[in-house]
Amino acid sequence: MEQDLRQVTIIYYSDISLELLHEVKFCRQNANGRVIIPEEFKRDKSIIAVCDGKVNILNKFGDRIQNDETGDHQA
Repeated sequence: MEQDLRQVTIIYYSDISLELLHEVKFCRQNANGRVIIPEEFKRDKSIIAVCDGKVNILNKFGDRIQNDETGDHQA
């Protein structure tokens, strides 16, 4: 059964926040290789993308705005 699990990074919005979030999970996949995200995880979320493997997100929408407001001007 371990071979049926696939590591993915799920990028989503929570229904209670405008912050773009992500989580790395091991999810089952069907015979065609499509990832099956558990219903309890999908609850109260709008999923934006499902990426293969663990993704290191360096910057996401809104990060630049928050840094500019605090005076932290990174290139």
